[in-house]
Amino acid sequence: MSYTPPFTITSKTLNLVAEISESVGRLSETKEASQALHLRRVNRIRTIQGSLAIEGNTLSEAQITAVLEGKRVMAPPKEVQEVKNALAAYDAFERWKAHREKDLLEAHQRLMLGLVDELGVYRSGGVGVMNGSEVIHMAPPANQVPRLMADLLDWVQQAEYHPLIISSVFHYEFEFIHPFVDGNGRMGRLWQSLILAEWHELFANLPVENLVYRQQAEYYTALSQSTAQADSAPFIEFMLSMISQALKEQINTPQATPQAVLEIINKYPDLTQYATKPRSRQELQLFCGLNDREHFRKTVLKPLLLHGWLLLTLPDKPKSPKQRYVYKG
Repeated sequence: MSYTPPFTITSKTLNLVAEISESVGRLSETKEASQALHLRRVNRIRTIQGSLAIEGNTLSEAQITAVLEGKRVMAPPKEVQEVKNALAAYDAFERWKAHREKDLLEAHQRLMLGLVDELGVYRSGGVGVMNGSEVIHMAPPANQVPRLMADLLDWVQQAEYHPLIISSVFHYEFEFIHPFVDGNGRMGRLWQSLILAEWHELFANLPVENLVYRQQAEYYTALSQSTAQADSAPFIEFMLSMISQALKEQINTPQATPQAVLEIINKYPDLTQYATKPRSRQELQLFCGLNDREHFRKTVLKPLLLHGWLLLTLPDKPKSPKQRYVYKG
């Protein structure tokens, strides 16, 4: 291996790697819950919403869910296309390998279909990294991109560092190279997730992008600091912090739920998705196909309320005829 990207492994990086590894172990103990169909679906929607929002897409999680279900969404056509592309990319996620250039190019083709002319090919001209109207980085010349990407992908395949470090270094270097005419941000985040998913399946649906969106300014600052230092340590620390926080949020959500709740969500896997829009008791009962009102309240509604999976829209008036129930999400 002739090429190694410039980066320093700091004490903070090592502490974060240990912290993340511990969280992964805790989540793995509740694998049945964390891999439940509806949780994977919700997390994927959050991931797509966060990653696209960083690029200016305004669709909400509810709207992305509607696109997923084939429903019509009143939104700019370009933004709807971005969502469709992201959903198509994640459909192919499990068969890609992070070190394969052909998979990287295919991913770009899926993500940017109908949005750019240069699909699945490296850019042919110069490009800069923008933060709003400000140019924060001018990428290397286009004629250098194939060599730089080949070196980077070769390093990903052969590097003997922890995947958490490899994925973060790749993400930074990818953004520095900026190999495509457009879509580099969402591609870099997607490919970091792929590298991590090859280490542990939990990362295939961990909504890290949602957190990055919330701290978008810090994301760009970490990129800028790493470029100024010619060392991706600031960006590594930032991304590992986001990953650690995302895992902690997963641990603190109703994933590790009592068996009674697991049985409900496994029996009615689309119920929580249906309840992302406030629903009446009658609507939820009908959705579950149950005739007995008291049986529904006791075996479905009450456990989901007790453990925080459903919330009351009128918490101060629990018996109100206008009461609705909504999935916490």
